[in-house]
Amino acid sequence: MELITAIEERRSVRSYSSQTVDRQTLDKLAEAVRLAPSACNAQPWTLVFVTDPQLRERLSTAARGPAGTFNTFISKAPVIAAFVVEPANTTSFLGTLVTGRKFPLIDLGIAAEHLCLRACDLGLGTCMLGWFDTAAVKRAIKVPRSKTVGLLVTIGYPDLSVPKREKIRKSIEDIRRWDRYEG
Repeated sequence: MELITAIEERRSVRSYSSQTVDRQTLDKLAEAVRLAPSACNAQPWTLVFVTDPQLRERLSTAARGPAGTFNTFISKAPVIAAFVVEPANTTSFLGTLVTGRKFPLIDLGIAAEHLCLRACDLGLGTCMLGWFDTAAVKRAIKVPRSKTVGLLVTIGYPDLSVPKREKIRKSIEDIRRWDRYEG
């Protein structure tokens, strides 16, 4: 698949078929994450693929929100990827202190998008999730107290009986400026 096609086609998928995703395919996604750039080459992430049905259900429950009404589709995804934030190397850590930008979180977003674009290339659907009970997720997948989970991503083959959601984006004129912000 051409990169621009993956960018144009990638959507947040919330309806998955029951087809499983094999480990070789998940390794291809992990390789895309491994190749992602990061500030000072810190690579501040560990990727945990959750395929066990009981653990997936625990993560699904942790992501449903206080009223239990958010992200109800998660339990249907055959895989949930958890991005664990690792300590940055010294240079990246110092850069965060000096600039106030949280480089590991920026890096995590880049790595997650690498995963999502590669998944699209392989015919998989994904949905990034930032709304979840971090403590419950950490307990479920045994993440040490000293670390945090920055992002969850559901992964699976899209349910083709459900129409693709329209990709609604701002116009290029709304997001682009030349030479200065004001304009």
